[in-house]
Amino acid sequence: MREIVKGNEPLSLTQWKRRKPEGTYKNLRHIERQDIRKECTTEQYYICAYCSQTITGEKVDTVNEHVAAQSIAPNKSLDFSNIVASCRSLNQCDNAHKAQDFSLTPLMDECETELNFSLSGRVSGLSARANQTIEVLNLGDSERNNRALIEKRKSLVESTLWTNGIDPDDGVEDNEIIDKLISKISSPSNGKLEAFSPVAVNVLRQWIS
Repeated sequence: MREIVKGNEPLSLTQWKRRKPEGTYKNLRHIERQDIRKECTTEQYYICAYCSQTITGEKVDTVNEHVAAQSIAPNKSLDFSNIVASCRSLNQCDNAHKAQDFSLTPLMDECETELNFSLSGRVSGLSARANQTIEVLNLGDSERNNRALIEKRKSLVESTLWTNGIDPDDGVEDNEIIDKLISKISSPSNGKLEAFSPVAVNVLRQWIS
């Protein structure tokens, strides 16, 4: 995960809420939903809030996801600070979340330190809440739970490292080189981050001695 810093809500949502002070997310029109989805995708640099794979912001692969589910926190259904852009992958992220509660979210900076990714593509939690989040969102702690995500994550993280001149099997012992690579991978290009770049950063940080 990568911490999401929420910005201002779309103007269309603000205007709609003024007209419909008693409205809920379910009452929104296509235009407001679309503007929310595009704004969230943009501020996330076109990666899923949970698994970090690429999303386009279009309905075909991106959905407006309520971090605190609408059934649990109906008062937050129109709170832009509670909405992120999630991929539509089957049995993970938004599709797995449904109405479950979880306490380590991409709206917290700890999401970058309490999840531990390995080059195998698997993820483990460094806290009870991290393990809960992995389970609720099905983020791939074992091949049995989510082999597809693990394999995709492994392939693209290794590709990112190779592209930047790093042999994943050898690693890097020079902290200065690692820091420069982390800075490069963490910096959006044309407003976008590479798929699973936060995972690659997580792996690299573990190499710093």
